[in-house]
Amino acid sequence: MSQNLLSFFVLLFVTFYHGQTNRYIYETSVNPDSVSLVGMKTERTFLDIKGDRSLFISEHQLIKDSLFASAKPEFKVTHRKEEKDLAGLTAKKNVEPTFFNYFITKNISEKKMYYYERIAGKQIYYLEDRPLKWEISNTYEKQNGYSTQKAVVYFGGRTWTAWFTKDIPVNDGPYKFSGLPGLIVKLEDDKGDYKFDLVTKMVLYNAFEEPISTDAKQSTRINFHGDKAALDLEFNKRRKTMAESGEVENMNFERGGRHGGGMRGDGHSGNVMHHGMERKGFSSPNNSAGSFLLWSTTNENPIELK
Repeated sequence: MSQNLLSFFVLLFVTFYHGQTNRYIYETSVNPDSVSLVGMKTERTFLDIKGDRSLFISEHQLIKDSLFASAKPEFKVTHRKEEKDLAGLTAKKNVEPTFFNYFITKNISEKKMYYYERIAGKQIYYLEDRPLKWEISNTYEKQNGYSTQKAVVYFGGRTWTAWFTKDIPVNDGPYKFSGLPGLIVKLEDDKGDYKFDLVTKMVLYNAFEEPISTDAKQSTRINFHGDKAALDLEFNKRRKTMAESGEVENMNFERGGRHGGGMRGDGHSGNVMHHGMERKGFSSPNNSAGSFLLWSTTNENPIELK
């Protein structure tokens, strides 16, 4: 085989490999109110891995974001196939609320993790600054069809037990959990509020990748909620000014939810919150995608207690 032909096949393989996304689908159980001891609610969450980047996002949030993006003219021009694929997905599902109204991206090789939300029409994110200190045990069990090993970590006010498999050599898992020598196929916290179970894997060649805003605001984990409040205050001031001046208001922003979440080159991600905060609804699925009102801006993510 000539050198030029060999180079062609190497390039073809690299292009094919990096063009595909491995999606790991978790059945995720959430206790919406640990005080009242109501039944667990379930939804599917996705861990999309492309090269050494990953995206964690819930199915419902992905549908909402895809509808939001499909309403934009530039999406229709450059993403016609993705729009067609998403139309088939969303036609079968109602637009439903999610317990994960944010997204998280990771740069696996660099061990960097980012958390993204959208508030008052603007993306805001921070770099996770707490390393995971796993304790890997010598306990082995069969979990969700895989031979797995047990590991434990204390994070976000909870003790988490993970079961990972070396049969899938990916050092990643749902939410902010990664860094084990294999994919996490089962994860649950000590309070019984969250449980992630890997149910299936699929390969996508045209996975929807949500755009990251060039003007996304960088924050820190400590200042995140204060910066969100400042963005919301600025938004409300602008609305008041427009109303007083008699201008026609056309600010169809997502309030309190977030949009975006593709696998950006630097591997960015989203936000976190606390129990007992009242969640508020969103507009009818019949409304335009750009006018969704998702969650109250006062929400905190209950998956982390501190």
